[in-house]
Order: sequence, then C-alpha cells, then structure tokens
Amino acid sequence: MTDPHALPKYVQTAEMLTREIAAGRLIEGERLPPERKMAASLGLSVGTLRKALSDLEDRGLLDRVQGSGNYVKAGAEATGVYALFRLELVGGVGLPTAELISVDLVAKPEDAPEFGPAPKAHRIRRLRRLGGTPAALEEIWLDGDRARRLQAEALSESLYYFYRTSLGFWIGRAEDRVGIAPAPEWSAPPFGPGPGKPCGFVERRAFDQDGRAVEYSRTWYDSDVARYVARLK
Repeated sequence: MTDPHALPKYVQTAEMLTREIAAGRLIEGERLPPERKMAASLGLSVGTLRKALSDLEDRGLLDRVQGSGNYVKAGAEATGVYALFRLELVGGVGLPTAELISVDLVAKPEDAPEFGPAPKAHRIRRLRRLGGTPAALEEIWLDGDRARRLQAEALSESLYYFYRTSLGFWIGRAEDRVGIAPAPEWSAPPFGPGPGKPCGFVERRAFDQDGRAVEYSRTWYDSDVARYVARLK
C-alpha cells in the first residue's frame, strides 16, 4: 500500500543522493554507477532514477555526460528538500522519512518564542526515521494564520516541501538550539527512549522567505542512533 505522506520516489532518491553529497560520501567529480545497475540496486525503474538524476543536474549537483556517465559536480552546493534537516545516522547519513502521529489546532505553548500572530497553531507530532531506523520524535507548531486547517492525509514527509507546494510559502532560514532534554510524555515504541529519558534535543524557530517567524519545533532524538550535524562552508 502506498504511503500517502511519502515524497515521490524520484524526490526521495534525489534527496538521498543530495545528502550523500553534502556528507562527503559522494565526492566531487566521482562517477556514479551505470544507470541500469544503480536503478536495480535502489529498487527503482530506470525512468524514476533518470528523473532523480535530472533533478540533481538542474540543481547543479551533477554533470551528465552522454556516453560517459553521471558525475558529482565539482564545487556544487548540496541543497534540497532536506537542506535544513540536520540529523544523520551515527554510522552514515540516512534518508529521512516520517510517520504522522497526530495533527491538532491548539493554543500555542506558553514557553514558545514568538512565531506568527495567531493565538493558535497546528501541532504536528511525528516519528522520524533515518534509513528506516526510528531516530527522533518531532513536535512541529505552524502558526494558525498559515492555514485554516491541515488534513492529515495531505501532509508530506517533508513539511517544508508541503509548505512550498501546498501553502504557497517556503522556509528561508532557521535558528536551532541544541541540547539535552527528557523525552516527551507521549514517547512510545518504536522510538527508543521512553518518557522522561534523556535525549538529544533541538529547538527550532523557522522563518519564511520574507523573514517572518512562522514555525516552532521541538525534536527529541535518540543519541544512540543519530547525531545533529551542521556543516559550515
């Protein structure tokens, strides 16, 4: 059964490769495997893979040389749907996926920083996996003025992709504060740490393309599984 929240396969593949490039696991100038071999290894059709590679080429991450192959483009900056997603597997990178737990329109938390004018916000709780491994719990608060209501079946694995394609704005920058905090009371398997157990913790305030704060989020991550990684250039 198809997951209604999943990104299209070609987008998932493009994002997986983008994260591998950003992490330095695919180095500048490296030649990718032949397309048919690569598609088979990823369980994709050749057409889907080529659509993903075309997306990377359009973003300046790949040189596609007819008769020679596909090469990671030297000097390219690896940005994409998950450009602001900072969690990676301890032993690698891992494609992010998300499982929706709940979505509700409720009063904003009293201890949250300012993020938009509405007194209420859409609270989205999710389990985040990396490469299929449960890695984090997310609680995302989107200012209520940005949407009258959010339907669970319409939300994408990447909320930033959903904001851009469905709500007509995008996240231009974000501020993160990283520390340690107890897992929330709604923590449950398959996430490892139970309620109250210490976790890695990220608080984020995100701003739209015009510099307005529109979102506040809390992420609890299992430090045995994932790390927060920020690369500076």
